[in-house]
Amino acid sequence: MGLFDFHHLFLVLLLIPSATTDIASDRAALLALRSAVGGRVLLWNLTSISPCSWAGVICSPDMSSVVELRLPGMGLSGHLPPNIISNITRLQTLSLRYNSLSGPLPPDVFSSLNSLRNLYMQNNFFTGGVPRSLFSVKSLVRVNLAHNNFSGPISPSFNNLTRLGTLYLQNNHFSGSIPDLNLPTLIQFDISNNTLTGRIPGGLSGKPKASFTGNSLCGSPLDSCGHEKLKKKLSGGAIAGIVIASVIGFFLISLLIFCLYRMVTGKGRGKGREAEIPEAAAAAVGRKGKDKGLVFFGKTGWNFDLEELLRASAEVLGKGTFGTSYKAVLETGVAVVVKRLRDVKMGERELRGKMEEIGRMEHQNLVPLRAYYFNRDEKLVVYDFLPMGSLSALLHGNKEGGRRVLNWKTRAAIALGAARGISYIHSQGPTASHGNIKSSNIILTESYEARVSDTGLAQLGGSAMPNNRVAGYRAPEVIDPHRVSQKADVYSFGVVVLELVTGKEGVDLPRWVRTVVKQDWITKVLDEQLVSENVEEDMVKLLQLGLHCTLPYPDNRPSMPEVAAHIQLLCPHNLLSSSF
Repeated sequence: MGLFDFHHLFLVLLLIPSATTDIASDRAALLALRSAVGGRVLLWNLTSISPCSWAGVICSPDMSSVVELRLPGMGLSGHLPPNIISNITRLQTLSLRYNSLSGPLPPDVFSSLNSLRNLYMQNNFFTGGVPRSLFSVKSLVRVNLAHNNFSGPISPSFNNLTRLGTLYLQNNHFSGSIPDLNLPTLIQFDISNNTLTGRIPGGLSGKPKASFTGNSLCGSPLDSCGHEKLKKKLSGGAIAGIVIASVIGFFLISLLIFCLYRMVTGKGRGKGREAEIPEAAAAAVGRKGKDKGLVFFGKTGWNFDLEELLRASAEVLGKGTFGTSYKAVLETGVAVVVKRLRDVKMGERELRGKMEEIGRMEHQNLVPLRAYYFNRDEKLVVYDFLPMGSLSALLHGNKEGGRRVLNWKTRAAIALGAARGISYIHSQGPTASHGNIKSSNIILTESYEARVSDTGLAQLGGSAMPNNRVAGYRAPEVIDPHRVSQKADVYSFGVVVLELVTGKEGVDLPRWVRTVVKQDWITKVLDEQLVSENVEEDMVKLLQLGLHCTLPYPDNRPSMPEVAAHIQLLCPHNLLSSSF
C-alpha cells in the first residue's frame, strides 16, 4: 500500500464516526489483499473512500461493512497474506475460485469470520492442509476447495460445521482414511480423485459412487471390503471352475449377440470405421429385442427405418461432450448426422418427453432434431448433415492449402445468427437454456449461415466430460453442467464472440482479452487476418459486447435478445445482405 493510501485511510478514520469504522478497516484489508495477489487486474477506484462500489465487493445495506467478496476468474496469483482476510470480519461470502493463487492458506485466514456462510476456493493451486481456523466458523453452509493441491488427512473437525450442506474436496492430494462425518445437513459431497484409503464410514454410505472414485476405498456405495478375503478362502479348484464357467458364458453371450446382429443387419456392410455404428448400435438393439424404432419429427421427406440407418456407411465426425457423432450415408444417398448419447440418466418416459420438447423447436438458426431412438442400451439422435462443418473447425483449423479465411462480414453474420438461435431457445420459458454453447456446436450452411446444434442435450443427465476446452466456455457460477441458466448461456456465447473477434481459442479467453486490452488491443487482440479489411471500429464494438457477456456476475450480463439486437445495431452495414 502506498504512502497516499495510508494517508488517505488515516484521514478517513479521523473524519468518519466510530460506528462506521468497519468499512475503513475493510477497505484497508482489501487494498492489502489486492497488492499481495497481483490485483492490478481489479480496476478499483482507489480514490473512493468507500469500497462498496468496487467490482466484486458487496456491502451491507447500511454500507457499514463488506459482506461479500466475489473475485472469480480475475487472474489473481501469488500467496494469500496473513492477517488480511480475517480482518473483513462481517464477511458472509468469499469467492476466489478460478484464479492462480498458490501456497498454503494462512493459519489465521478464517479466524474472526464468524458470519461466513459460503467459501469458494476451487480451481487454484493452494497447497498444504486445511487451516484449523476453518473449523471454528460454525456458520459455514458451503465449502468448495476442489481442484487444488491440498494434502494431508481430511480432518474430523469438519464435524464442527454443523450447518454444512456442501463439502467439495475432489481433485486434491488428501490422504489417509475418511473420518466419520456425522453431518445431517450434508447434501452435496465429493472427495473423488485424491489418495484416500480404507473403508467408507457408514454415515457417508448413502452418497453417490462418483463422490468416492479415484481413491483406494471400499465399502458401500463401492465394492465390499471383504471381497478379497472371500477370494482367498476359495480353493484352487473352485476358482478354476468359476473361470471356466465365465469363459463359456461369455462365449455363449457373444455368439447370441453376433447372431442377433446378423439378423438385424444382414451380412453387414463396410469395414473399419464404416462399421462402427452397425457393430455397436445393432448389438444393443439385438440385446433389447423388439423396440419402437425411430421416432421422427417434422416434414423431412425421409423414409427409412432403424435397420436402414444401422446398415448405412458411416464415418466419425468427432467425439463431443455428450457422445460421438457420425456421418451416415443411407443407401438412398441421404446423409444424416447420428449422435450416440453417452450415459443418459433419464428414464424412458422422461427422455421421450424431453425429445418431444426439443423436436418441437423450429428456427432457421437451429439444427433441428429430426429423429431419435431409445432403448435400455442405446440412445441415438439424428440431425441434418451440414457439409461446411463447425465454426470452430473453420475458425481455428488448418488454413494452409488455400483454405478460406472467414472475413469480418461473415463472422458478424454468424454472431447474429447464433444469437438469434439461442434467443429462440430462451423464449421457450424462463428455465429454457441450451447448456453447451461453444464454437464447435455452431454449424454452418454452405452460405455460412449459423445453426446452433445439440440443443437440450445438456439436460439429459449424461456424462459431461470435464476437459479444459469445455471449461473455457462455462460461466464461473456453473457447478452442475446439467443445470445451466440463460445467463450462463450468455457467458458461453460471449466467449464465442471473443473467438470471432480475436481468432483465438483458449481455456480462459475472457481473462486473456481483459489483460491485453489495457495495453495495445488493436495489434494484440484483434485478429490480424482481418486488419486489412479496415473494420477495426466494428471489431472493437463486438469485442466490448463479448466482454459484457462474460462479466463474472450473471445479473450484470445482458439477455440474449438484447445481445442479438445489439449486434444488429453494431454492424448494420455488414449484415444488410444476410438472409437472417
